[in-house]
Amino acid sequence: MNAWELPTSLHVGDTDYKIQTDFRVVLDILEAMNDPDLFLPDASEEEIALVRSDTMVQILYEDYQTIPPEDLAEACEKALDFIDMGMKDDGKKKPHTMDWQQDAQIIIPAINRVQGCEIRALPYLHWWTFLGAYMEIGDCLFSQVVNIRQKKAKHKKLEKWEKEFLNANKDLITLQKKISVEQKKEMDNLEKWL
Repeated sequence: MNAWELPTSLHVGDTDYKIQTDFRVVLDILEAMNDPDLFLPDASEEEIALVRSDTMVQILYEDYQTIPPEDLAEACEKALDFIDMGMKDDGKKKPHTMDWQQDAQIIIPAINRVQGCEIRALPYLHWWTFLGAYMEIGDCLFSQVVNIRQKKAKHKKLEKWEKEFLNANKDLITLQKKISVEQKKEMDNLEKWL
């Protein structure tokens, strides 16, 4: 992929397949990847990976059903490369410090500031443009929240103002564990008994 162009298709096998490139589509994919209701409670890691791959392909590729089965693995790799804007990380596991869905209310204003407009009002915004704006957010409420989460994850000492901010904004800073509807029902039933 060429960073100077905004791709609208991905080359898989010998064919170019059109993809949905609006930022909302990719956010739907990222949300689906973390949706515990997509998987059976006792699903293996392999089954979970397969469901995630299938879901990503079905959402991103406009004509996903025309991709030959032997090209699906490549289609997934190309989709991930597109979502990551072609950037590779060092492969080291990092602490989870943000959630697109939970943090939306503090990410959107920051991206709006970078873009100079209300992005939700735009009929279309390419994922790479959105991601580029996200990478340029700078100092704001979202970056402060993520910084505190990172310090907590690495067991670093918080400054006095950070402790005060954390105490006053626990719901904003604490990442919620995603649970399935079935798990929620079980927890609610257990609470009734207690």
